[in-house]
Amino acid sequence: MTKPLTLMLVAGEPSGDLLGAELMAALKDLTHGQVTITGVGGEAMAREGLDSLFDLSATSIMGLQEVVPKIPEVLRRIRRAAAFAAATKPDAVVLIDSPDFTHRVARRIKKIAPAIPTINFVAPQVWATRPGRAKKMAQYFDLVLALLPFEPPFFAGYGLKAVFVGHPALERGKKMVGGDAFRARHAIPAEAPLLAVLPGSRGMEVRRLLPIFADTMALLKAQVPGLHTVIAAMPHVAERIRQGTEHWPLPLTIVAGDDEKFALFDAADAALAASGTVTTELALSHTPMIVAYKVGKLTAAIYRSVIPIRVKYYTLINLILDRLAVPEFVQEPCRSDLLAAALAPLLTDPAAAARQVAEQNEALRLMGEGADQPSRRAAQAILDFLGPQ
Repeated sequence: MTKPLTLMLVAGEPSGDLLGAELMAALKDLTHGQVTITGVGGEAMAREGLDSLFDLSATSIMGLQEVVPKIPEVLRRIRRAAAFAAATKPDAVVLIDSPDFTHRVARRIKKIAPAIPTINFVAPQVWATRPGRAKKMAQYFDLVLALLPFEPPFFAGYGLKAVFVGHPALERGKKMVGGDAFRARHAIPAEAPLLAVLPGSRGMEVRRLLPIFADTMALLKAQVPGLHTVIAAMPHVAERIRQGTEHWPLPLTIVAGDDEKFALFDAADAALAASGTVTTELALSHTPMIVAYKVGKLTAAIYRSVIPIRVKYYTLINLILDRLAVPEFVQEPCRSDLLAAALAPLLTDPAAAARQVAEQNEALRLMGEGADQPSRRAAQAILDFLGPQ
């Protein structure tokens, strides 16, 4: 490169901040430090040297009651980020996750400074619910850094260039260690069957799933002698979980924090998990699992009528393989009897557990495991897209 690169990165919430920090580190490494990075981020990006235009307090929100009072501030921050891009003219702007915020920034940049290339890192899963949205994205994005191998041909069908870089969760695989020490630390016998229970990170998820999971444990108690359970709780729902497990029918330990969570995954023989990113983390730890999810009847009816689901599966492993490798129990099938019947073999039959782990490993390979880290592939894709400077 003949001149230092200038990039603007915009994240809207903590998960995007972590991705942004990993991307910053990779960009600095690949350019031998010849890159200037501006934009919006949180603590992780600040540790990589970003002086953020503003903090993430107004944009890192979800739920109608939280969003509505902050709409004026969110709109101000959208305008401010776009105006900064127009004034500083970076070589490109990378919009990271949080589509309700970052896509609006991208649209405004294209309106006031259309010559600035815009890059989307972590596209919304429009292929699952609203494929027509991809056509609109092509109007305000020049490139998508895709996490899943089937996304580039999907976006190409709508005139939007996309490059497969791999799923960021793959970078967490090296953290799935410490299982033996975890058992010793929490007085769980080395030979005892251990089930990781993951009822979600949102209050709504915990409220819906925890009672069903408790009933599932009561059924498993008779089927799996000596079974121990551990719940990995996010801090903001830990108290709700403690209150909801006062009469838990099996030995229970509740842990918090990523280090404890990843050590649990390494220690566990199987997992019962709410649908989400955690299922990919479990696959990285070679932990067989079943997946469950449930929302209110009214919410389910609205989604089914307004935003119809266009995919056969909810779990990423199954989507990648296009087959039901990991049992899913979503909405009506999310019942304790069905969950217990699916979990018992994973805890008592080593061959059944091994078959699922082999399927998980195949999906992870297709997602890019074993290649360069996704953040490094994303950084290289940006450099390739921009060409010599």
